[in-house]
Amino acid sequence: MELQAAIDGYARHLEVERGYSPQTVRAYRSDLAALRSFVASRGVGETSELTLDLYRDWLWDASQQGLARATLARRSAAARGFSAWVARSIDDPASQGVTPASATTTDHAAPASESGDRGPDPAARLRAPKAEKTLPRVITRAQMDGILTALAARAADGEPGAVRDVAVIELLYAAGIRVSELTGLDVDDVDLERLTLRVLGKGSKERVVPFGVPALAALRGYLARARPLLAAERSGPALFLGARGGRLGTRAVYQLVASLLADIPGGGPAGPHTLRHTAATHLLDGGADLRAVQEILGHASLGTTQIYTHVSAERLKETYRIAHPRA
Repeated sequence: MELQAAIDGYARHLEVERGYSPQTVRAYRSDLAALRSFVASRGVGETSELTLDLYRDWLWDASQQGLARATLARRSAAARGFSAWVARSIDDPASQGVTPASATTTDHAAPASESGDRGPDPAARLRAPKAEKTLPRVITRAQMDGILTALAARAADGEPGAVRDVAVIELLYAAGIRVSELTGLDVDDVDLERLTLRVLGKGSKERVVPFGVPALAALRGYLARARPLLAAERSGPALFLGARGGRLGTRAVYQLVASLLADIPGGGPAGPHTLRHTAATHLLDGGADLRAVQEILGHASLGTTQIYTHVSAERLKETYRIAHPRA
């Protein structure tokens, strides 16, 4: 199978059959495009020519370019998923949207070698370096209060974009939702009476998330005073609108959060996920049950949520070191 055609087919599989979000599909496409470019430099253009050594060389080359371990891990996952999908398409071409003629070459059907280097699924044994166990960036309650106070002052004159920004930040922090979940919200997804949101998370999994009274006030102010002024024919049901009336994009939210975090001390990424990390950590600091936080964040595994217990423990130790005379 020609490599680009296989990548296109796999992307359709992820989107249609697996229900992956557009952002995830784009990320996998980008990783596999990098793979295609790398193997093309080795004269490889067909899936039947891919080997375990080629996949390993590709990851090694990426590591030499200074890519983060998390990125290498994602690339490894993309390659393994792609290779497994290609192998399944050989066994059942129709189920993968592949024509039999493109999936029954002699090379495809060749058995794996003793080293496992070539075969129906050469990337099955591919491994990437474990992701670095770094704690997520979290800001303090005082810092969060300062951000919200500054935003409220900025919106005091009723400028629609500023009023919207208050609601955006309040909701990101109050509900701990992902930026894609926020920008995907429609007006009907918000229940102002029950103080809940209906969000569509990873894998098209729907969940209901609560939010608090300050976020409610910000949302009501936005819906009453700002959204009608931002709305245009192209707005549709989108909750948050951009300056031209279309659905607010994730890039605009990233820029907003980055500008708000620019002057706050601390390392790590300065994007919307910082507010998600902060919300989760503050919930646990306040005594919330770990499983409840897992439900709110929409994590498939409790292990993913447990990182925030480490954050809380580190914050507690730091407070101890600062405050105790014999620390």
